[in-house]
Amino acid sequence: QVQLVESGGGLVQPGGSLRLSCAASGSIFSINAMGWYRQAPGKQRELVAATTSGDNTNYEDSVKGRFTISRDNAKNTVYLQMNSLKPEDTAVYYCFAAITRVVVNTKITQNFWGQGTQVTVSS
Repeated sequence: QVQLVESGGGLVQPGGSLRLSCAASGSIFSINAMGWYRQAPGKQRELVAATTSGDNTNYEDSVKGRFTISRDNAKNTVYLQMNSLKPEDTAVYYCFAAITRVVVNTKITQNFWGQGTQVTVSS
């Protein structure tokens, strides 16, 4: 089985910073894309940032220039550095990873999700 464990959420004032971490563990052959979604109350889940195994990255428009996604392949971990936080960044942030496992000599790629971590930006 595979687990994604997130950490780093919390309460921060507008203009502040937080760093989210997400570590994947378990029966992993390889990890393709990793990244972060978020869901605010009453809104749909949206992609915040993602990175591929080739280090390509993409960001939701409202976070460009403020958020940075990075990845430590040796640790199977993805990070989201969030600077200049705004109240509208308040949401539950979910880590995801597209992971390939070997099951009975067959490679299977699935999306896995973390449990979510609350980020609240408020004065």
